[in-house]
Amino acid sequence: MTDLSSYAGARLPDDAPLLGRLVELRRLDPVAHADDLFAAQSAGDPRLWSYLPYGPFADVSALSAHLRAQAVAEDPWFYAVVVDGAAAGVVSFLRGDAANGVIEIGHIWFGAALQRTPAATETVYLLARHAFDVLGVRRLEWKCDAANVRSRAAAERFGFTYEGTFRQHLIVKGRNRDTAWFSIVDGEWSRVRAGFEAWLDPANFDASGAQRASLAALRA
Repeated sequence: MTDLSSYAGARLPDDAPLLGRLVELRRLDPVAHADDLFAAQSAGDPRLWSYLPYGPFADVSALSAHLRAQAVAEDPWFYAVVVDGAAAGVVSFLRGDAANGVIEIGHIWFGAALQRTPAATETVYLLARHAFDVLGVRRLEWKCDAANVRSRAAAERFGFTYEGTFRQHLIVKGRNRDTAWFSIVDGEWSRVRAGFEAWLDPANFDASGAQRASLAALRA
């Protein structure tokens, strides 16, 4: 068993932006981001809100009210995903447990233009890198509705390990949610980080933008 007697715990997120080559994660600001996020919501993914406890939003005013509540929260801690100066989605850290060095990525929604892009992958990489390398966590979690095939596939693609399903865990929008749990732990992070960085390297893409090697292959 690893001796953790000297482990001082993890930090919790703060206002510092997380900056990548393709995206910037900036503290959610309803004034600056509402119009962009409403446009992202309206860009053609009918399943965007299927598994989240809120949304869709009928107009900018309704979304702005929702964002105002999220922007003042400390747990979850919300970021806008900014691409080329416009907010294209939202992510968060939540359930931060500083003493035990655990935090979760959640409340993820990407507008259709951001989905399945290198920018989306870089978003998750920036969160994971910040969690392990700056906050100092021992465990990074990803949880989703067990019926959410897209989220489960994304978690596994990003290097999270499936740990099991909590049956009848929540009631969301009037229906049962079984919750699938995934994690990356600190002993795995160097391999997972190397895979992300190799995949995100511009050399991994051909002239048409197609990947040369998959993220799973590069992580292996």
